[in-house]
Amino acid sequence: MKPLKPIVSVLLLCAAFSVKAAPDLSAVTLVLGDQVRNLRSLVEAADVMKDAPYHYRWANFQGAAPLFEAQRAGAVDTSYAGDLPVLMAASGGVPLKIIATNVGDASANGLVVPANSPLQSVKDLAGKQVVVSSARGSISQHLLYAALEEAQVKRDSVPVRFVLPTDASAAFNSGQIAAWATFDPYLGIAEQHGARLLRDGKGLTTALSFVTATQASLDDPAKRAAIADFTHRLVKARDWALKHPDEYNQVYAQLTRLSPEDARKITARISHGIRAVTPEDVAKVQRVADLFSQLKILPNKVDVQAITDNSLYTETHP
Repeated sequence: MKPLKPIVSVLLLCAAFSVKAAPDLSAVTLVLGDQVRNLRSLVEAADVMKDAPYHYRWANFQGAAPLFEAQRAGAVDTSYAGDLPVLMAASGGVPLKIIATNVGDASANGLVVPANSPLQSVKDLAGKQVVVSSARGSISQHLLYAALEEAQVKRDSVPVRFVLPTDASAAFNSGQIAAWATFDPYLGIAEQHGARLLRDGKGLTTALSFVTATQASLDDPAKRAAIADFTHRLVKARDWALKHPDEYNQVYAQLTRLSPEDARKITARISHGIRAVTPEDVAKVQRVADLFSQLKILPNKVDVQAITDNSLYTETHP
């Protein structure tokens, strides 16, 4: 019988060549899309990116609409936004995939009026214009429509104007807006300046937001590996923030130029954790997609499962 050693050596050599080498991430630069420095404050407070094997930089936007326009143009690799803005982007042809779920707090989205407003309830909005931030298909539009339905007020009886949140905030504070549907941190800032809450999103909206990645970035093996790693670090960062609220609040306040006292209410309701996308998430958001397709808000129907890719989460979370 011939010795087995040469055969074993050949088999081991073949196996070594068949194993796919891990991509080199040292030449990768991720552009991380953010809204109002939400993720950046989280990541910097938790200090989870200090040993990242790739380069990265932040691209900050005041709302989801301009963020997704950047994603459409390929100017960012990842984004972070609420369920309806993600659906709006996908419906409008932005090539993206949902890769993780942020479990939010529905009270971070609200419908407010000035402190001295005669409007006392959502029912009083009939015939009154409501400003919605930031654009058509925003989480604030979802809240407004759900609140009107709950109060049995016809949608077509309430004129809607879409204004980016920084502009709307200035107009609201100067008394030019009668009612405003918005989200944190703009909501929290308005409340701290005396705005009165008519209704928040509790029981009305999913309160889910998502980390998404551009399809072109996912098609690049090195960028895909970097995005999977970044997703893992976001989960760790959010876990840290939930356990260290004071430290997180301090960094958030510095980046948003709010006082720690003013920031505290906002950071307390910013998130309950980041995790994998579940079938329940998909089902909830599909109902939102179907509703806003019927309302002719979404230009095209969206199959939520088709734009979901959980593999990046499981690659780093066995």
